[in-house]
Amino acid sequence: MKTWLLIIMACMVPLAHAEMWKCEDQDGKTRYTNVKADAKGCKSLNLDPINTTPPPKVPAPSQSKSVNFPSVDNDTQKQRDAGRRRILDQELALEQQQFEIAKRALAEQQEIRLGSEKNPVRMQERLRPFEDRVKLHENNIESLRKEIANVR
Repeated sequence: MKTWLLIIMACMVPLAHAEMWKCEDQDGKTRYTNVKADAKGCKSLNLDPINTTPPPKVPAPSQSKSVNFPSVDNDTQKQRDAGRRRILDQELALEQQQFEIAKRALAEQQEIRLGSEKNPVRMQERLRPFEDRVKLHENNIESLRKEIANVR
């Protein structure tokens, strides 16, 4: 009796596997079907079996430094930090100069009144690039100050 049951179950296994199709109609609606007669002009969705194997174990990182790991002594690091700070200070000074120039250019443009700018929107459109330039330099100055504060 058990053998007949096993034979019947073994014959039913291929029937349990169903093919799936993805279909799109003329309106762009997507539908899925497992009926082969309804699947004319559809794409077959034969998916690979699910991977159930566990991932490989990753060894825990060691806490000690490797012998070949590059290391810099404190004096060298201090020199590098001082050089970095000097460069950032130069960039900050240059950015502040550019900010002042952009502010002056914006003030000059705000003083100018063109006859075609009776509508305030046109004047705002003309001033927008100058205002953007001022804002850009303000943001750059703020970023440089934060970077300088992070230097050791």
